[in-house]
Amino acid sequence: MLCRRLVPVAVALSALLAAAPATAMEPWNILAQTRKHMPQPPWPEGDERGMANQIGPATWARCAWHLGQAKAKSYELSYPRSNTMPLSPFTGPYLQEPKPSAGLPETLHGFNGESFKEGAAPGAQGTQMDALGNFAFMREPWDGKPPFPAQNLRYYGGFTQAEVKPTPESPLARLGMEKAPPIVTSAVLLDAKAGVGAGQPMRAGELVTRKDIESMLKSQGLGKRGIQPGDVVYVRTGWGEHWRDPDTEKLYYSQAPGLAHDAAMYLGERRVVAVGLDTPFIDPVPEGMLMGKAGPAPGTPAGMPFAVHHHLLTQMGIHHIENAKLDELANDKVWTSCTLILPLRDQGAAGSPLRPVAIGVPGQ
Repeated sequence: MLCRRLVPVAVALSALLAAAPATAMEPWNILAQTRKHMPQPPWPEGDERGMANQIGPATWARCAWHLGQAKAKSYELSYPRSNTMPLSPFTGPYLQEPKPSAGLPETLHGFNGESFKEGAAPGAQGTQMDALGNFAFMREPWDGKPPFPAQNLRYYGGFTQAEVKPTPESPLARLGMEKAPPIVTSAVLLDAKAGVGAGQPMRAGELVTRKDIESMLKSQGLGKRGIQPGDVVYVRTGWGEHWRDPDTEKLYYSQAPGLAHDAAMYLGERRVVAVGLDTPFIDPVPEGMLMGKAGPAPGTPAGMPFAVHHHLLTQMGIHHIENAKLDELANDKVWTSCTLILPLRDQGAAGSPLRPVAIGVPGQ
C-alpha cells in the first residue's frame, strides 16, 4: 500500500519537473511523506539489519525522483580493482592471477577466468563495505598478553562471540554480509575538501566534526533538508587524490583524515543507513598511528582508536563504505542523489567488494 502511494507521486513529480531547472533536493512533499512512513527503531529482537531496516518503499520513492530527472547522470563511486592498487595493511596481498584459456572437449567453446592467491581478502580491499559483524568490542581493554580473549567480544544487538563466530575457523553465523539488503536510497554528499580543507585535501588525522557537517549542509543549500532517516551520507575529504594505481607512494593506506566521534554520533542520531568516505578507515588515522608512533586523533575516546567503527557498526548498526571514489560527484556538485549499493551475498563474510553508484543532476 505504501509503495503504491509514494512511488507514483515521485514519478509524477519527476515528469512535471523534468523540463524545469534542476533543484538541489527532492520536493518537500516527497520528503514529508517518506519521513512519515519510514520504519523506526527499536527493531525486533534478534535484528541483524540495523539501520538498513529503513530501506523500502519510502527510500525508493526518494530515489525515484532523482531517477526521473531529465538531466540526471550516473556516477561510479568505486575504483577499478587491480593487483597494483593501494592495499590494506590488515590483510594479505591482493593478487588475482589470470588462468590460461581453457575449453571443453568435443565442443566449440573456450573460456577464461581468474583465481586469487591465499590471503587476498577481496572483501577488505578496494572500494568495499563492512558487514555489521566486521567489528566487535569488549567491556575491558585487552592487555596485549596472548591469547586474545575473543570469547569476551560483543557485537551489534548484544550478540556474543559464541553467537557470531562460534569457532576461530567459522564464518559469521550472525551479522554477516548476506544479511545486508540492497541499499537503494537517497544520498547526501558533503564536500569536506571545500568546507573543511578550504579547497585542499584534508590532512592525515584531521577531523570532520558535527559542527562541520552542519556547516556544510548549510553552505551546500541543504540546511532545511538536512540528513533524512534512511539516507546514505558520503563525505569527500580529498584524500582520494592520494589513490594511485600503481601505488608507488605507499601513502594512501598509511594515514588519513576521518570522522570525529561526535560526527559519528550525529549521523547515528539521524538514522543514516551507511556512511562512505574517500578514505581507507572512516576513522581519522594520524601519521604514525598504525605503527604505534602516534596516538589517535584528539577527542577520540580512551581505548577506542577506531571509535567511529565502534559507534556506527556495533552500537548503531550503520554500514561503512571505505575507499569511495567521490571526486566526480563532488566536482559536479551533485549534493543529493539516488544511490544503489549492492554488496555480494557471501555467506558469513565480514565485508564485500562493492560497486556503488549515484544518479543525480549535476550543477545543482
